[in-house]
This record gives sequence, C-alpha cells and structure tokens, in this order.
Amino acid sequence: AEYMGSGKRDHRRFSSRVMSAPAAPQKESGDQPKLAQVIKIIGRTGSRGGVTQVRVRILDDNRTDRTIIRNVKGPCRVDDILALMETEREARRLR
Repeated sequence: AEYMGSGKRDHRRFSSRVMSAPAAPQKESGDQPKLAQVIKIIGRTGSRGGVTQVRVRILDDNRTDRTIIRNVKGPCRVDDILALMETEREARRLR
C-alpha cells in the first residue's frame, strides 16, 4: 500500500470484491507452454550464481530430439520437466 502519511491504510483502495478479467477465448497452441526435460546441467551463472544453465530436450511431437540451452532460476536437476513459454530463443553459453 502507498504511504498515506497518517499511518492508516486508505480502505477505499482495498476492495473486498474480487475483480477478475473476462475469460479469454482459447487461442491456438502457440500460447500454451511447451514442456522440456533437463538432460544436462552445464553450470551456474549470474552475478551471484543464482541461475543454472541447462541443456533441455523439447518434448514436442512433431520435432523429435530437439535440444536447446536455457537459463533456469531456482532449483533444478537432471530429469526435471520445465514449462517453457518460448522455445525459439537459446541462452548464450557460459564462458
């Protein structure tokens, strides 16, 4: 909440009603995340080592055995399944 100066919250900003967006029509499968299986841990990257660089196999029916390198934030290990919103871009290799 924003600081109002009096030390109290402005209760007009915090309505008890739940506001939900209207349901969007289902679009083509391009909006759905693609599943990918971690096959190799390449190493840690990032300024503090909080990102893991991994090689993943895209679990897609039409293109078999396609692998790309991605950066993963948070814990991951071999055989984990990742949900990737985008599979065209590939991470730069570690130096």
